[in-house]
Formats: sequence, structure tokens, C-alpha cells
Amino acid sequence: MSYSYTARLPQRLRSLVESELRPRERIAWLEQPIPGRMALWELPTMVFGIFWTAGSMSWWRDAYKMERELVWFSAFHLPFILIGFGMLSSPYWARRMALRSAYVLTDRRAILFTAGWLGNVTVRSFEAERLTILRCKKHADGSGDLVFAIDTDYDDGSTDVGFLAIRKVKVAEKLVRALKKSKRTIWDEVV
Repeated sequence: MSYSYTARLPQRLRSLVESELRPRERIAWLEQPIPGRMALWELPTMVFGIFWTAGSMSWWRDAYKMERELVWFSAFHLPFILIGFGMLSSPYWARRMALRSAYVLTDRRAILFTAGWLGNVTVRSFEAERLTILRCKKHADGSGDLVFAIDTDYDDGSTDVGFLAIRKVKVAEKLVRALKKSKRTIWDEVV
């Protein structure tokens, strides 16, 4: 590995990054999403989960009082309560997924290793010619999002694809622009 920060990745993720690299491909930049920022994105879900869970539990309690002899009927409400607990814990799961995700920029492409809810990791690769920066959002602390694709495969709309919730977003933007512009290694352009 040519990038010293791979040592801080969890072993499983480090192995996945190493196995994804092509022969003679070098890592120029590697970062993980900021866990706290990813958890903050889930706060609206958690707030909605408070009302959902309270309503579901109230609904279950009322049904149980009315139909005590039909215990199976009150069991019908349990999935709704479990969904509510899932929404309440969504910041925890988002933080956990961020710790198991990584963004890599090599001298040839950008690679996203995105953790899923059930422990799986999705790997997406973007060759240099496909890297088009659509938006760079920078926060006061220098962190931010570098979006270079929009994924419309979702029923509820679209989602941003790129280096999300990263530290020093301007450094990543500069490296991506250099990779896009040059056929040489990106170190020649930036460093």
C-alpha cells in the first residue's frame, strides 16, 4: 500500500481496499466519512421515530385492552413498534456504517466502499473520465461533501454519490480535478 493511513481502517475494510486495487495502481487519498456528521443526517428520521413509536405503542395498548382474549391480534402491532425502534436508533446505525465505509482516490479512479445495514459493503468505481464534480459543499470546519454522481435507483427520489461527510473536502476536490485533467498520476499535478 502506498498510502500510510490505511493502517487506521478496520482489517476487513483494509483487505477489501487492497483487493480492489489493480496492478501498479497507487492510492493518492483515502478517507472515511465523519461518523458524527452521518449520524446527524438521521436526526429527522429519529424525531419522526419518536412519534411513530409512541403512536404504535398506544395503538398496541388500546388493542390489547379491547381484545385480551385475542392475543394474536395485539401481536399484529409488534412490527410497527420494531420499525419505530429502528427509526429511533438510526443515528447509531448511520454512525456504525460510516466507521465501516471508505473513500479512495487512486492515480486512475475513485472508489467508494459503502457499508450497508446488514454488514455488506458495496464497492463502486468511477474511472477518471466519469468523474464530474456536480457539487462541492464545504462547512466552516473545512469538512463537506464532494458529489460527482446522482443515483436515481431509489423509489423515494435520488441520492448523492461521492465523497460524503469528509474532512478537508477542498483537498479531495483538488485531487479529483487533477485526476480528471491529467492522464499522468495526480501527484504530478497537486503535490
